[in-house]
Amino acid sequence: MNVDNLYQHYINCGQKVYTDTRKPLVGGIFFALKGPGFNGNDYALNAYEQGASLVVVDEWSGHTEDWVCVSNSVLETMHQLSTYHLDQTKPQVLAIGGSNGKTTTKELCFSVLKNQFVVHATPGNWNNHIGLPLTILSMPCNTEILILELGTNQPGDMEMLCQISKPQTGILTNIGKEHLEGFGSIEGVIKEESYLFDYLNKNNGTAFINEDDPIIANMSKRLEQKCSFTIKDYQMIRLVPEIELVHIPTQQTYSSKLSGLHNVSNMAATASICRFFGCNEDDIAIGIRAFIPQNMRSQWIDTANNRIFLDTYNANPDSMMASIQTVQYMRDKPLALILGDMFELGDHSSYEHQQILLEATKLKPELLITVGQHFYNVRGHHHLSFINLTDLIAYLRLNPIQHHTVLVKGSRGMKMEDILFLL
Repeated sequence: MNVDNLYQHYINCGQKVYTDTRKPLVGGIFFALKGPGFNGNDYALNAYEQGASLVVVDEWSGHTEDWVCVSNSVLETMHQLSTYHLDQTKPQVLAIGGSNGKTTTKELCFSVLKNQFVVHATPGNWNNHIGLPLTILSMPCNTEILILELGTNQPGDMEMLCQISKPQTGILTNIGKEHLEGFGSIEGVIKEESYLFDYLNKNNGTAFINEDDPIIANMSKRLEQKCSFTIKDYQMIRLVPEIELVHIPTQQTYSSKLSGLHNVSNMAATASICRFFGCNEDDIAIGIRAFIPQNMRSQWIDTANNRIFLDTYNANPDSMMASIQTVQYMRDKPLALILGDMFELGDHSSYEHQQILLEATKLKPELLITVGQHFYNVRGHHHLSFINLTDLIAYLRLNPIQHHTVLVKGSRGMKMEDILFLL
């Protein structure tokens, strides 16, 4: 089955796409993807029996059936179909890459642009080689602006994601110490992330440039079409627990339920992008204000005992430092830092955990707690250290924290939010 026929089936079945037989299948196409420890081809017949109208496989030993599409690669077929969908519908594609702040910037842009355009955006962090095409295939045909988060953790990812999504506009929020296990060094991160700018430059696209990031500013020198922004254009009224800014050129006030200097940059990026798409200052301010942080990202939570800054969706050295710097401004109460391990740092892990502890110690928090093997291996600091979350929970049961400002931060795999019930 060629991509034209597959696309017609996709449209006729109401754009229903599935990759998991554990969820309801009502018509639509089942893509039998493979991954570590599973092979979707094994569930192709089951998918059909559960209601899928077509299954796409790359392993098939049964008879030829009109409900079976045998391809060389299920994943590549899904990529091709998603790109074909873009070619047919022709939305403006905004790609958001970078080391930190991608999801927040995406959500802020969506909050503003949806009030003037038909907008579709990456749900959650569906930003990899599977989530990105699924996001595109879930896009309604009348979409005017498609906002895509592009996540990369190994060389070649950004090139592949750009080839699938064909962005006309894009931004790298910043460049930092992300996925060093896969990239080897910050130079590897720079090389990988810069492909987004290369793609835009080759295809007459427009890049939004964070002039406050020296690496990105240097990258941008070769670009022909760009819109630059800087937090220097904003007067900062307050940074915690909410942000309030004044855009100096227009005297427009922006406020947000977000916190911290790093989120000022995300707001400035959003304003620059939305101005490009024709939004006025009032509409941008309203959209930014309407965004409410959730999903364990930069959330302030007041409990009966403490004020908590919960930022546990993920962590790398730069985002960890940003969170630590944010909560230090809330020292009307004693400060407690509860930090979980950062993953995917490879050979840099010991050094980066050491640096975080050094910076955290400089703040002289009333309580400094770490959890995880990487932090536990770091010696020479006066803090409480636990190998795992179970031991930390046992400690907190006997030693409750009360009347503190508490930062809870760690990589996704640490599940640091599991201690909330004790705070």
